[in-house]
Amino acid sequence: MYNRFLVGLFLSLSLVITTSCKDDVLPKPQGYLSLEYPNNQYKELTVKRPYQFKIPTQSIIVNEKNNWLKIKYPNLKASIDITYRPVKNNLVELLTEAEKLVFKHAVKAEQIIPRDFINDENSVYGSLYEITGNAASHLQFHATDSTNNFIKGSLYFYAKPNYDSILPAVAYIKEDILKLMESLEWKTNI
Repeated sequence: MYNRFLVGLFLSLSLVITTSCKDDVLPKPQGYLSLEYPNNQYKELTVKRPYQFKIPTQSIIVNEKNNWLKIKYPNLKASIDITYRPVKNNLVELLTEAEKLVFKHAVKAEQIIPRDFINDENSVYGSLYEITGNAASHLQFHATDSTNNFIKGSLYFYAKPNYDSILPAVAYIKEDILKLMESLEWKTNI
């Protein structure tokens, strides 16, 4: 009887010691990163190009050759790189090349979401691609008038891609790209 008592006491003490030394696991409260971005304000593109659109006032324009542009966001360490190509009976080739560049990111992308854009009034037809996941570019777009002009744009961050971390900045710049596409006009005399 005495041995049973000692065995029971030993087991009870062992149980108390092994379970009382662990830290309680408490769930972390849900929190969100608090980032503040300036209100979106726009101005007309001032460099002469075969195209015209509105750009964010806080951005810096880098003039590139061949009617290309770089719209830089210094505070976000990002840029929208714009390339221009004249359409010379090669529209299918230009569209295919633009889509190939988008789907090159499929290896790292979780999802590629296309969104078509049509503005008959300004003869602007294009697509915006949202690329989720740790891809190099998270937003890409192209626009054309189908006869003379074709532009392609890509958003790049100057940091290792970590989609969760840059998602708020991607959403912010997406509004600027939508404004760019909505305000896009083709120039005939430059």
